[in-house]
Amino acid sequence: MDITIHASFLPQDDPEAALAFYRDKLGFEVRNDVGYNGLRWLTVGPAGQPGTSIVLHPPAVGPGITDAEREVITAMMAKGTYGSLLLATADVDATFEQLQAGDTDVVQEPTDQPYGVRDCAVRDPAGNLIRIQQRP
Repeated sequence: MDITIHASFLPQDDPEAALAFYRDKLGFEVRNDVGYNGLRWLTVGPAGQPGTSIVLHPPAVGPGITDAEREVITAMMAKGTYGSLLLATADVDATFEQLQAGDTDVVQEPTDQPYGVRDCAVRDPAGNLIRIQQRP
């Protein structure tokens, strides 16, 4: 089989803040920006990797989601436990310094983990946990 990851989905509750984080702080390209019924979906991805994207979508708008489920999703996003993403970089310390200088919500400074990787963690404006690992 020839299968690749084409897109992952993360919720966002403020499109402009999401753009400021993913485009301006992480340096991702904006691949699509779609509005529909007062809501906005953004597709971003790393430069040089046109086949891999992240779709930043309004939370809890899918068909069949109940009001109770919507409340749980909103609460989990506010707590920072709903969405997450793992990224990789050649120099996690330099990447962290740039993010920290840009007033990013820091969860964990670069750390050598007991399972063999060096990584750090930040939150995007919607509360999604973004871990960034040092590429081997």
